[in-house]
Amino acid sequence: MNDKYPARHIAEEELMNAGRMNPGLWIGHSRYVAKACQIIAGLTDTMDEEKAYILGLMHDIGRRVGIVSERHLIEGYKYCKSKGWEDTAKICITHSFMIQDTKTSIGKWDVPEEEYIFMRDFVASARYDDYDLLVQLGDNLALATGFCLLEKRFVDTTRRYGVNEYTVARWNRVFEIKEHFEKLIGTSVYQVLPGVKENTFDEKKEP
Repeated sequence: MNDKYPARHIAEEELMNAGRMNPGLWIGHSRYVAKACQIIAGLTDTMDEEKAYILGLMHDIGRRVGIVSERHLIEGYKYCKSKGWEDTAKICITHSFMIQDTKTSIGKWDVPEEEYIFMRDFVASARYDDYDLLVQLGDNLALATGFCLLEKRFVDTTRRYGVNEYTVARWNRVFEIKEHFEKLIGTSVYQVLPGVKENTFDEKKEP
């Protein structure tokens, strides 16, 4: 196992512990992000599906500290860095920035100025690879109850966070990432993720 990310059983334990610290729908969401990443990565010729699963599972681990907004990004980064999980730490920040500019954030910057400056510079200088892009895509395909169309997830997050001048640009970038992976796997991501139709048209609400 590459020590830049934890073994699967450790990642699973970390998520369970985080769920005890801060229960919520984010746990189910994280599991479906992980499954989406694993399935899509497994259909490529170049990606490690185990790594993809683990990074997807851990992307929101910063929410372990409680109900926070963009603070979860730096908390996840710091926690994973303390464990030596460099790749996981990176994902904790990059998953929120399909456009590499912190001004495009949809959340509240509930962090000290020095932490915001760190993340601003980190995002601007990061070299995104297919794992960063895959977790960004998976994050937008997964509700706590299962996989769904991007549009349903967009509405879900927009109803909670509102819109800003970058909202449509963020959506467009996610569609570009979707197209990138569909070229790699040779089919629509909706064809390979089970339950998309059922979850998309289910009337259950995501708080």
